[in-house]
This record gives sequence, C-alpha cells and structure tokens, in this order.
Amino acid sequence: MIKATLKKKISPRVVINGHPWIFANEVNTVDGEVDPGDIVEVYTHDKKFVGKGYINPASQILIRLLTRDKNETINEDFFYRRLLQAWNYRQQIGYSENCRLIFGEADLLPQLIIDKFNDYFVIQTLALGIDKWKPAIVAALNKIFTPKGIYERNDVPVRELEGLQQIKGFLSEPFDTKITINENGLKFLVDIENGQKTGYFLDQQDNRRAIQHIVKGADVLGAFTYTGTFEIHAAAYGAKSVLGLDISENAVAQANRNAKLNGVENIVKFEAENAFDKLKQWAKEGRQYDVVMLDPPSFTKTRENIQKAITGYKEINLRGMKLVKPGGFLVTSSCTNLVQPDLFLEIIQMAAKDARRKIRQVCFQPQSADHPIVWGWENTHYLKFLIIQVD
Repeated sequence: MIKATLKKKISPRVVINGHPWIFANEVNTVDGEVDPGDIVEVYTHDKKFVGKGYINPASQILIRLLTRDKNETINEDFFYRRLLQAWNYRQQIGYSENCRLIFGEADLLPQLIIDKFNDYFVIQTLALGIDKWKPAIVAALNKIFTPKGIYERNDVPVRELEGLQQIKGFLSEPFDTKITINENGLKFLVDIENGQKTGYFLDQQDNRRAIQHIVKGADVLGAFTYTGTFEIHAAAYGAKSVLGLDISENAVAQANRNAKLNGVENIVKFEAENAFDKLKQWAKEGRQYDVVMLDPPSFTKTRENIQKAITGYKEINLRGMKLVKPGGFLVTSSCTNLVQPDLFLEIIQMAAKDARRKIRQVCFQPQSADHPIVWGWENTHYLKFLIIQVD
C-alpha cells in the first residue's frame, strides 16, 4: 500500500473535524509509485493512521479519504455496503421514491453523486479516484435496486480539473430519458439526458411544501423558475394566479407541460424572460404581488468572486422585496455554498434596509434532508431557503 505522510502543521479540517479532503500542500511525502486514482494510506507526521483514500497528483485536492478504518478494504463490496447504508438511511428519514441517494462527502463517498428518480438512477463521478470505481458502483446499484435504467451525467467542467473528459450516456440498457416523477402529490417531467445537473433539483423538494399556507388566494410571481416546480406547487396549494419567469425557452416549455400535467395551466403562466431585467423594470413600474419567489442559480464557484455573489444576491432580493405588497411574503434561496447561512441572512437584511422594508422571518431551512449536512464541512451545507414577511 502506498503511504502518504502529512506535514506537522496542517489544517484541523482533516484530523480533528474528519473532513475527507487533503490538499497537496498538506502532504510531506508519498512513498511508493503512484498511479492517479490509486488507494493510499494516510498518516500524520508522527505516524498515526488517518485513513485510506484515492490520490490524484494532478488535483489540488491530492487525496480524498474513503475510510478511517485501517482494516477496511476498498473493493467492490466496500461500495456495495456504502450504497446500502445510504439507502437504509434515506428510508429511515422518509425518502423512498425520489431522493439523492449519495451526496458525496456527506455519505463518505467524495465526489460521487447519485440521484434516484423512482426506478431510474443518475450518476456523477466528479473525481478521477471515484470514476475508476464506476463499474463497482453500477454493480452495487443493480444488486440493491434492479433499476429500470442508469445514466451518467458527467458533462461537468469540474471533471477536467481531474484530467477527466466530460461525458454522458447510458450505464445500463438504453431507456427513454424523459420520465415522470411524483413529488408532494404532484407530477413533474424529468429530462435525465438534457436537464440541468442530473435533470431535476431534488434538494428543494421539502422546501416546496413550506409555501403551502402563504400562497392561498395569492397573486404569485416566481423568478428563475426552471421547470416550474415552485410555481406549480403554489397553484396546487390554492394560489389565485401564478406567473413564472425563466430565461430558458426550453425550461419554460417544460414548465408549461408540467402545469398541464397537474391541471393548473389556467392558474399558472410561464414566460421566457430575463428575470434580472424584469424584476428591475417591474419594481420601477410599481407592480406588486402577494408572494414573490426567487430561486436563482449559483452566483459563484470560487472565493475570488464572492463579493460579486454578495452584490448579486443583495440586488436580486432588493428588487424582489420592492415587488411584494405590504404584509406579503418573499421566498428566496441561495445554492452558493461559499455564501454560508449567516452571510446569506446578513445580505437579506442589507437588502431590506436599502428597500426600506421591515421583514419578519417565517422559516429558514437548508436543503432537503436526503442531502445530509455534516457539521464543520461547509461544502455539505450549501442551500439556504428563506421565507420572510415584508412590511
């Protein structure tokens, strides 16, 4: 077994907090011939065992740990056990039909994402070390679930940082990649092959239920709707009218199909518009709604652009608040993990101050519980979902 020895002074992230990432500048020596993706043993400077993980000299994150158990062997059975543990956990907390089965580091399988859409599975292997175990992961899925189909959505730029190509395609017999799922008693189309990320945003499925009381009898505006999940929930929960905006014509077309699928096409209207521009324009025109919902994409992936993200979130929420009738509600989200919860709330407070509106928190929630949060591991706590009353 190849052995990596850490420097004496390293971040407490690895040893104390148990985080699986070990950066190249934290490693003193690597003993043995290394092929990228090999499993290595990691020791502290004073020869205490830390864990086993996969190594990639081409990556800034040199080693990603898979286990802290020295006696555990990394083989096909290891991945079967990890997937089975993850599935048992999801069932224990109430997820069975649709869920994020594997949430990377939070499920102790760094850079592996698996979404379960009923009997279909979508996989992302975002690092070289986990990509090498893809056949074992597919075998484990087949053994545990006997799925109708498995598809990989590895058309992700981050793979190139690991020396991997962007690819997508079937990991099972081919199947129709446009499927329908059930969520909170509603039906939604999922485009596994061409939809964003893995085809659908499961991380908001619990949060979508949180709007059910505030939208009854309300005129609702939704911005960055993607395929209209929040807006269709609003209609189903008794909204008077719902308008959804998204810049993607394909997303709007699918949102309209989702509305028809749920029999709310007379309540919900979707338009292909630049939401940033429309929010600004309508605020100037004095338009107002009972409920405004904002679910923008991530504003930054790097710390270098964090200030731009802060400015962006403040501006969009400022515009959103101006469109809310006094006593109405703003529903807002951030999926930028570099913007941690305290900072997000601070941004909302700044926006309220500039908008000269008083706000009152109704609820503040993270991503759905099938995306577990490990305390101290910031990358596992990425989604912030907030409902506020605006006076």
